[in-house]
Amino acid sequence: MSGRDSYGDIFSGHSRTRKRDIPRVVAERDLVAEDAATGFCGAVVGFDRSYDGEFVKLEDRQGRVRLFALREAAFLIDGQPVTLVKPTAVAPKQETRSASGSTRVEGLKARVARASRIWVEGVHDAALVERVWGHDLRVEGVVVEQLEGLDHLGAKLAEFQPGPTRRVGVLVDHLVTGSKETGLTQGLGAHVLVTGHPYIDVWQAVRPKAVGIAAWPEVPRGEDWKTGICQRLRWGTPQDGWRRVYNAVNSYKDLETPLIGAVERLIDFVTEQE
Repeated sequence: MSGRDSYGDIFSGHSRTRKRDIPRVVAERDLVAEDAATGFCGAVVGFDRSYDGEFVKLEDRQGRVRLFALREAAFLIDGQPVTLVKPTAVAPKQETRSASGSTRVEGLKARVARASRIWVEGVHDAALVERVWGHDLRVEGVVVEQLEGLDHLGAKLAEFQPGPTRRVGVLVDHLVTGSKETGLTQGLGAHVLVTGHPYIDVWQAVRPKAVGIAAWPEVPRGEDWKTGICQRLRWGTPQDGWRRVYNAVNSYKDLETPLIGAVERLIDFVTEQE
């Protein structure tokens, strides 16, 4: 052995003065660490930033939360010095499904509108259909139009003149046996399909859980339904109530099955190749 080998590397410095390699640990939520300077020990519950730099929030067993700067070798884990580092932000996962549950078409350019149409009774029906099926409708080139009341259906069909390549799908509220709505939607021809749901208003086709209630209140016949609902739920005006209902719907999962089935049948009908 040479003289150099017996004394080690003289250029590396004494082992007591040589800088140690401090492990870097990602400060994941709930990781327990101790601040080396103060002895405060707690779990990671968040981060903060100021002009002094990045800070980690530690919460101890008593629920006390304190901020500590993310500095080199400033923390201990199991008694060993570590450098905590903030987790790298993860890009949100690309959504592959539309609000209706269908496969999302990326880079979609709306196709030229078909001659066939879907008609709904009012603005709220149109808004909820767009909210959930908007992507699908643009893929298929289907336009949704408002009837402004089912009483206008006969006149509008006479003007539109449905045919093999000009189909009409009609979405109707309160389509139950014996109702006025059922009487207005019979015998309209092979190129018109009427479907609907049993609910008095399309609001009721939104699941109660989605809007944070146990069930939709009962409103006596003869009383304006939307006004009665808002009074019983203390939602303010019908305009206030509509904002609650609309904002509660993010996908088909927030809707009742009869409405989902009705809209899906209409889309299939007006896009079916003759």
